[in-house]
Amino acid sequence: MRWTIKPIPEPKEIENLSKELKVEPLIAHLLLQRGITNYRQAKSFFRPQLADLHAPFLMKDMDKAVARIESAMENQENILVYGDYDVDGTTAVALVSSYLQESYANVATYIPDRYSEGYGISFQGIDFAEDNGFTLIIALDCGVKAIDKVEYATVKGIDFIICDHHRPGNELPDAVAVLDPKREDCNYPYKELCGCGVGFKLIQALASKNGETVQDLLPYLDLVATAIGADIVPMTGENRVLAYYGLQVMNSNPRIGFQAIINQLKKKQLSITDVVFIVAPRINAAGRMEHGQHAVNLLKANDLEEAQKFAAEIEQFNSERRGLDQEITEAALQQIQENKEEDRCTSVVFKENWHKGVIGIVASRMMETYYRPTLVFTKSGEKLAASARSVKGFDVYEALQGCAPYIEQFGGHKYAAGLTLLEEQYEGFKKQFEKVVAETIDPKLLTPEVLIDARISLNDISPKLMRILKQFAPFGPGNMHPIFMSEGVIDTGYGKGVGEGEKHLKLCVSQKGSKTIGAIGFSLGNKLDIIKNQQRFDMAYTLDENEWNGTISLQLKLKDLK
Repeated sequence: MRWTIKPIPEPKEIENLSKELKVEPLIAHLLLQRGITNYRQAKSFFRPQLADLHAPFLMKDMDKAVARIESAMENQENILVYGDYDVDGTTAVALVSSYLQESYANVATYIPDRYSEGYGISFQGIDFAEDNGFTLIIALDCGVKAIDKVEYATVKGIDFIICDHHRPGNELPDAVAVLDPKREDCNYPYKELCGCGVGFKLIQALASKNGETVQDLLPYLDLVATAIGADIVPMTGENRVLAYYGLQVMNSNPRIGFQAIINQLKKKQLSITDVVFIVAPRINAAGRMEHGQHAVNLLKANDLEEAQKFAAEIEQFNSERRGLDQEITEAALQQIQENKEEDRCTSVVFKENWHKGVIGIVASRMMETYYRPTLVFTKSGEKLAASARSVKGFDVYEALQGCAPYIEQFGGHKYAAGLTLLEEQYEGFKKQFEKVVAETIDPKLLTPEVLIDARISLNDISPKLMRILKQFAPFGPGNMHPIFMSEGVIDTGYGKGVGEGEKHLKLCVSQKGSKTIGAIGFSLGNKLDIIKNQQRFDMAYTLDENEWNGTISLQLKLKDLK
């Protein structure tokens, strides 16, 4: 890994903020790195307020969206709430449909089938709407590029409201309203909402017209927090406020569907990390292995017994997903080795029978091995479909634009995208993608980076420091767990490989004249030689708590050693 120490704030700034907030200089240092320079900003960072959320009508087209929904209700029209099959889409569908159904009965939900319809709005979904008398579709987490689909719906007398957060193309669909903070002509102050977040702004706007406040919408925030965590959007601004309150709901009074998942986990308190790595994969597994509607059914369940049945089904899907993901990852890595492609700037692999539902996870797993922009292709109907993942700092969406002549369709973000192409274009695309990436990527981005917030000594670590750092949560892009570096430490002699195949590293460290503290390094078992025979080494780590037999102690979670 590349160790990069973040810019150190000016000593005078640290001293001033430390005095103003009455905190240790280290805390002032960490806050300044997060752009927090005064008491007011620190207060809203440590105590996020619902009042900090922006007025929903600041979003372009929000007035049109609300007016169209109100007229649909007045005229007893049937409304179809349509969303993508991933966590962001299914939570958004559960959120908007649940809210509408509080006061209006003619609402149904639709999640496209990953395999027969693919990502986003489908002609099949529009035909379903026509056949069942729906005259308004609210599309969530998709649709900002669906120009032809919206046109097709218009001919059938069906209106669209689009709530999306993906980057629009040069032209917008001719919908009644296109809510997307990334529209160039949208002046909404916060650009980084997820799809479910845009859905929340829609219900916030509707609620304000009904005399309700954001306080009345608190029960929906467990859905929003889950989407924010799963979609890896920045944990800043509005997202941080929504996630902060959503986690409180999740831990105090979650909806029955989440309760059914949590009951299986036997965890007392969920952090955003638990939501990302435990709750979200289960919701995602429905759309990957069977159908995203299963996830919506779970998230909208009103009866615990029914929810537990849905949760057990989803647990089964998740178990199948794990097995497939492991099997396909091994086959994909083998393909790279057999083709002797270890020295390229990209990983592009294809096998026609790989399960489409897990290729995104496989692309992420391959990144763990080769750390370079990665695409995993499989056969999808007459075409090939792929999931793309990118390394930190490199825009894979831009790179795909450089391969446009070979691609049928693509969409996504800087770090994750999806595309389809004709099979005969695969080899040409693969060469072009390698060429575009090789010409545009900074070679250092092909080595993973650990960004270090501060150098500290082991004596700086205390329960008080841990208590304050916990208040930096929820963590995510733009507000990551602080990473510290300590130099010249030694293992006290108990360091060893642990876990299956001794893959992980467990040790107890000390520094000249310091106390000792336990440390765990997941997937760092291969670094055992660095710590042997009381050799001195440097370590990068986050602070963590270890619970054992009811006792909680501080431990270091190692990122890297050298």
